[in-house]
Amino acid sequence: MDVPLWAWLATVGLIVAMLVVDFMGHVRKAHAPSLKEAGLWSAGYVLIALVFGGFVLLEWGSDYGLQYFSGYITEKSLSVDNLFVFVLIMASFRVPRKYQQKVLLIGIVIALVLRTLFIVLGAAIVNEFAWVFYIFGAFLIYTAITQVRKSEEDEEFKENAALRLVRRVFPTTEGYVDDKMFTRSSGRMHVTPMFIVILAIGSADILFAVDSIPAIFGLTQEVFLIFAANAFSLLGLRQLYFLIDGLLDRLVYLNYGLAAILAFIGAKLVIHALHENEVPFINGGQEWHVIPEVNTYVSLIVIVGILTVTTVTSLLAGRRSATAVEVTAAAEEASTAVGEDDGEPRSSLGDLYR
Repeated sequence: MDVPLWAWLATVGLIVAMLVVDFMGHVRKAHAPSLKEAGLWSAGYVLIALVFGGFVLLEWGSDYGLQYFSGYITEKSLSVDNLFVFVLIMASFRVPRKYQQKVLLIGIVIALVLRTLFIVLGAAIVNEFAWVFYIFGAFLIYTAITQVRKSEEDEEFKENAALRLVRRVFPTTEGYVDDKMFTRSSGRMHVTPMFIVILAIGSADILFAVDSIPAIFGLTQEVFLIFAANAFSLLGLRQLYFLIDGLLDRLVYLNYGLAAILAFIGAKLVIHALHENEVPFINGGQEWHVIPEVNTYVSLIVIVGILTVTTVTSLLAGRRSATAVEVTAAAEEASTAVGEDDGEPRSSLGDLYR
């Protein structure tokens, strides 16, 4: 894929423009966005990502276009899982809702910079050592297993070493000082909880990148497409957070869907590694075409199919659970209407279902 300099400059310029709009239009004046605002802006960012994919289709052909869309959808779905952690971090630090946009946006900028470094480093390693696909594939399969085994006990935010170090080195204010990250008190510079929580969001994304970067390398090795897919999925994350904040608890099977996607891409990476095998103790160091590689069309269909089934199944399960709660509440209310007329029941559970 031959990407001219103007395409790189235009893409980076678009991303910078989107960040400027976010900082100047949303974060400068602290406020909690309404559901309508979050929905419109989230749809706008998705539309920009889709239009960019159309540009890739027209400029470089359907194969690269499908690689981009596969990567974007995968990164977007993995980012939803990231939102669970963001919710936990926000709750742990008791961030006022009107300041949460700033926390997320600065954290996203940090994540974008770090992921760009990971992408460049990953591309250099992949181009030099084909055997690294074995490691990427095995790691994604392992991550898929951990996704399935997630439990409620694991869903608790714990400060990492970097955050603890900041607290030890710098004096920290007891509470938030508007949306400031630093403030001067008693003649000394203090960091506020705002700075700590932004650092927490940014550092948490380092762990997310360890999953997502190998995953997208399993769908495309084009650095331009990997960078664009990551950037557009991250830039829409702030609006998505406020849009589906109340919906996260209903996506009860999301972990299983993400596990299936990661396992699929992990297997795809291992198969690709076998096709380019140079490891001496595997097939004598020769390429091994024992299993055909999965093409881009199949990858896109599998990813979209898994996400669709996971989402629909989660929402249906949530609806059944809500209905069961309503029936139980009605039954309990009916059972209290007993013995009010000379000890005789006025209604029964049987009447409830007639």
